[in-house]
Amino acid sequence: LYNNQLIGSIPPEIGNLTNLTELWLGGNQLTGSIPPEIGNLTNLEQLFLSSNQLTGSIPSEIWNLTNLERLYLYGNQLTGSIPSEIGNLINLTFLDLEENQLTGSIPPEIWNMTNLSYLGLYNNQLIGLIPSEIENLTNLTYLILGSNQLTGSIPPEIGNLTNLEQLFLSSNQLTGSIPSEIWNLTNLERLYLYGNQLTGSIPSEIGNLTNLEWLYLYDNQLTGSIPPEIGNLTNLEWLYLQGNQ
Repeated sequence: LYNNQLIGSIPPEIGNLTNLTELWLGGNQLTGSIPPEIGNLTNLEQLFLSSNQLTGSIPSEIWNLTNLERLYLYGNQLTGSIPSEIGNLINLTFLDLEENQLTGSIPPEIWNMTNLSYLGLYNNQLIGLIPSEIENLTNLTYLILGSNQLTGSIPPEIGNLTNLEQLFLSSNQLTGSIPSEIWNLTNLERLYLYGNQLTGSIPSEIGNLTNLEWLYLYDNQLTGSIPPEIGNLTNLEWLYLQGNQ
């Protein structure tokens, strides 16, 4: 039923559909909370409830759906924190909770979900640090943590995520210099670090990122000159460096 104009709430009777492997209700105008009875659908592999007007917290029963491979809840008005039980979903490859109103810190259990290729937590109200344990997620191709309230420095262990194609850490409160390990992520196509409080210079090693198409470093506190090696980035389509020093 994806991408129609359906209204109303998701009824508890959805829990009767125990043979479902995919549930696609995204892109509608559904309201109310996610019914806990969705936890009865233990065969679910894909759950799409994104781009509705759903409210309330994510029911704890969802974290028992251990066959889930893709969970899309983005673009709602979901509140509350992300609980440690999310770590139960060891088969998840896509986790998209973007554009909600989630609060609290990112639970450490997320950094053990080693099958993830997409982690999207963009545009919530998440706080805390990005821990060194992020290095465990070596299958990630997309890491989307922008537009939260994350603090501290960018951990150098992010350089272990050699499959990354898109890295969004923009519009947080990150400090310190950009770790040199980022310049080893040669599969990067989009690097968004704008809107933080990053310091230091842009090193010559930026020229390693020859697949880069979008480079957004604006609105930080970067100093020094623009390294000539930026000229090696012949695939660049967008380059934003304004609002630095």
